[in-house]
Amino acid sequence: MTKAEIIACIYEKVGFSKKDATDVVEATFDIIKGCLERGEKVKISGFGNFVVNNKRPRKGRNPQTGDEIIIVGRKVLTFKASQIMKKSLNTMTPSPSPVSSPAAPASE
Repeated sequence: MTKAEIIACIYEKVGFSKKDATDVVEATFDIIKGCLERGEKVKISGFGNFVVNNKRPRKGRNPQTGDEIIIVGRKVLTFKASQIMKKSLNTMTPSPSPVSSPAAPASE
């Protein structure tokens, strides 16, 4: 789902104008982004948690040369779904797979 699709869903379900729906989505994402940039956890009840974790620098190898290098530390964003979300996902009826099973070989 894209941001434009989220905006369209809000437009249809809530009845906001498209501009208002866009403003709501943009403001929501800006608030979440700002909290994460400050290192705060974002907990959305019934949905899940967004957390920024710090990865320490570590040793690695250049696969082309085999030389040892130091991989710099960085921040990574993780998401953990809530138990309610996990339960909801696991009780949904499975949709038919778009990929069909391999056809049986034709007999001659």
